[in-house]
Amino acid sequence: MWYGISSIIARFLNYLLTPYLTATLLTSAYGEMSLVYALIPFLNIIFTYGLETAYFRFIQKKERASDVYDTITVSLIISTISFTILMLLFRQDLARLISLKEHPEYITWSAIIIAFDALTSISFAKLRQEGRPVKYASIRIAGILINIAVVVFFLSVCPALLKKNENSPLLLLYNEKMGVGYVFIANMVQSIVTFLLLWKEFFSFKWKFNARLWKEIMVYSLPLIVAGFGGMINETFDRIMLGWWSTAPDPKTEVGIYSGCYKLSILITLFIQAFRLGAEPFFFKQAEGENPQRVYARVMKFFVLVICLMFLVVALYLDVWKYFLSKPDYWTGLKVVPILLLANMFLGIYYNLSVWYKLTNKTMAGAWITIIGALLTIGINYLFIPRFGYMACAWATFVCYGSMMVISFIWGQKEYRIPYAWKKLVAYMVIVVMLYFIHLLFTKLQLGIWPDRGVAAVLIAAFMIFVLNVEKKEFQRIPVLRKLIRSA
Repeated sequence: MWYGISSIIARFLNYLLTPYLTATLLTSAYGEMSLVYALIPFLNIIFTYGLETAYFRFIQKKERASDVYDTITVSLIISTISFTILMLLFRQDLARLISLKEHPEYITWSAIIIAFDALTSISFAKLRQEGRPVKYASIRIAGILINIAVVVFFLSVCPALLKKNENSPLLLLYNEKMGVGYVFIANMVQSIVTFLLLWKEFFSFKWKFNARLWKEIMVYSLPLIVAGFGGMINETFDRIMLGWWSTAPDPKTEVGIYSGCYKLSILITLFIQAFRLGAEPFFFKQAEGENPQRVYARVMKFFVLVICLMFLVVALYLDVWKYFLSKPDYWTGLKVVPILLLANMFLGIYYNLSVWYKLTNKTMAGAWITIIGALLTIGINYLFIPRFGYMACAWATFVCYGSMMVISFIWGQKEYRIPYAWKKLVAYMVIVVMLYFIHLLFTKLQLGIWPDRGVAAVLIAAFMIFVLNVEKKEFQRIPVLRKLIRSA
């Protein structure tokens, strides 16, 4: 809960930039920003090469905990310097790869962002492992607030000053032609400040390198690079492919619309990201207890119930959520949102299921699963983007994550059986989809906004009452909810 709530607050603050940026930037400029932020996660995977997950895995053996932190940190410092130099040398090629050959400076700023983020990744992992959520959350939130402040300063305050007083000393920092570049500069400032705030944690290592331990860590973590690449192809590469293969007059505008609408899966995305922060160290610690499989099954049940409810809240109130995107130009892409919501539900379930190959040290299985998903993503997008544009991206995401979820479940049950109540969980997902279509049919009657929203509220309440009755015994085991059930 600590990590989850703090992460949701931090992510939500970051998401608050979306309506601001969609209002301030041209749709094509927002598309350029999205293309850069589609590349950065790939490079993050290269820079960190699975070390964060490996840290949680190997730090469990307390007799060599200091060796683990020292070895991983030294490895990370050397590799980060090397990869940053390579990025700077090949910045023109990387800019051309993402259809932004006229802006190699975006790659320069991205290299600095990624380098500092990589260096702080293990420091943040150390805080999570040591159970220090207050400092973790404070630094995360502080970094995002700084990011927001810098973005607003350059995109709003400086242009206003320029109109009132061209001789203002603050304008020495401002270049009117920079535009979306200030978004990356703000991110760069955030990354540097975050590193400085984690100075004590980062430099708690010693310049010791255990080569034998490093080899063990690499055997575990390198398959995670493959899995990470596959995951990023499935999660963000569709923006780059849309820029390559879209037949629209302005592909960058298409990318901007799709990226903006993707953000409307905000609730599920926030919850999944928050869940992952707390779940990974939690799963490894639970593995040492009695009957951890039962715990994992319960976690999955509550997870699915929460994301089902979130699906309804977003999908049934899409006419409200669309105002999150400030310009009506983006609303033409709203039809992708329910598809992406379901896709992200599948992804969240997959993250839960992935516990089996992480605990059994069969990380190559995760690599194969994500490779299959990546091939599906690339194939569907290649075949259908020229004809269907960003709708092809949405359906590719749906098919990809759905396939990964199913494959991981079947494979995992053979290798590390966990008693998931899968029939019941599938039924819950089918029910919420049916409720969505019932609401969709009602809206076609065109009775007005408030009747539509009233029906949405009734359907959500009906689902919650249904779940409380079906899972009454399960909820009664949670003291906080026991009174709620009795009163209902």
